[in-house]
Amino acid sequence: MVVVAKDLMSRKSLSILNINYRYQLFAALTVQLITFTHGISTGWLSPTLFHLQNDHTSPDFTLTVTEISWIGSLFGLGSLLGNIMFGVLLDRIGRKWCMYMLALPVICAWFLIYFAKTHVYLYVARFLIGITGGGNYVVVPIFISEIADPSIRGALSSMAMLMLSFGILAGYIMSTYLDYYVNPFIIVIFPLLYLIAVTQFPETPQHLLRKHKISDARESFKFYRNMPKTIEANSLPELRTAFEELKDNILKANGKSEKLQVDDFFNKEALRAFFTAIMLVSLNQLSGSFAIVNYLSDIFAHTGTDIDPNTCTIIMGVVQIFGTCFSMIVVDRVGRKVLLLASAGGTALSYTSFGIYVKFASSEIKLQYNWLPLVIMTFVIFSTSIGLLAQVFTVIVETLPIKVRSAGTSFSMAALSCMVFVALKLFPELMEKYGLDNLMFGCTAICVVGFLYVLIFLKETKGKLLDK
Repeated sequence: MVVVAKDLMSRKSLSILNINYRYQLFAALTVQLITFTHGISTGWLSPTLFHLQNDHTSPDFTLTVTEISWIGSLFGLGSLLGNIMFGVLLDRIGRKWCMYMLALPVICAWFLIYFAKTHVYLYVARFLIGITGGGNYVVVPIFISEIADPSIRGALSSMAMLMLSFGILAGYIMSTYLDYYVNPFIIVIFPLLYLIAVTQFPETPQHLLRKHKISDARESFKFYRNMPKTIEANSLPELRTAFEELKDNILKANGKSEKLQVDDFFNKEALRAFFTAIMLVSLNQLSGSFAIVNYLSDIFAHTGTDIDPNTCTIIMGVVQIFGTCFSMIVVDRVGRKVLLLASAGGTALSYTSFGIYVKFASSEIKLQYNWLPLVIMTFVIFSTSIGLLAQVFTVIVETLPIKVRSAGTSFSMAALSCMVFVALKLFPELMEKYGLDNLMFGCTAICVVGFLYVLIFLKETKGKLLDK
């Protein structure tokens, strides 16, 4: 049996389907169920708001523009609370208990949506959905980064954007074609399945080591590397060496005290990591990559195309999935930095093309080539999905020093929630005041700044050992 175990330890592959990575893959897929649920909850909103503005649709109330704006913005406030709350709890109660807690707000939200009598129910529901979403962006990246082998960490982390994309597309389709009261019954199944499945996986070795639970940490380490329970750690030199190195690095990082000090946040490494996180979060949102998806109908209306907005939304959802899949396949081969450069550069070129079309295309050209905005927007969505959306969270986690990683991730995601609010609030106002063409050129400028920052200052994190 020892020989078999040694053989398993010796096999190396970049494929996430390698048997050595089986439990890492299962765990990553399981925790991404909550990301999928969050995606459905996000995609469900837009068609539902359209229905609720008509008197003849169920439920028995309609929404004003002001009420709709509150429903949208309360999601951001909930997300901010989730960022802060789970960031505080992550090191106190552990990754696994936080993962349990992620499911509770969204489950309550869908019950509120089903029983909604007034718009206030939807206010609270969207706030709760935001808490789960904000917490998800803090807890899940940390959990995956700590259980994943460096050779597949990028692919497993990229699953978040893929599952989110599938969820958004599913939410859009479900809310378009299913009755308002049918959706909650179907959607609530996913967080319930998630709760049951998470019980099968142990706490991460890193967190257990920080709590000085050495024996439990060793068993967790063996589990996530697919080693039989009957194998003694001391009988495997490879396992013993890897675990001892992890333990030494964790304890060394903790030092004599497990409490964070103010100086931990202001040393050179931490400050550089925090600045990188702010830059990437700003690029993620102020580039318009998320706002465009939310205001796609208005954007196409400004171009003069007569293509159905719902059809465009479905097409963009499919393109986003392809882009995310491409990112997952190549991220651990070409690295994070290359994908971010390709994403920022490709998005800038696509924005420029879109702005030129809107500004200079004559009525005859717009009539003859009414499909061109859809084609250009396809390149925009694909470009953003391979890097600006898919890799930002991975790079932030991999850049932060281990001692401030939980707090730093929470801070970064809180900044993201604020940026989401700013981007969604300003995008339609700027489009109305300055025109879609100038807005696209402005987004191009932000992408160019991001491209230069990544090119000059960002260090590649592919294969980085996160326990150091």
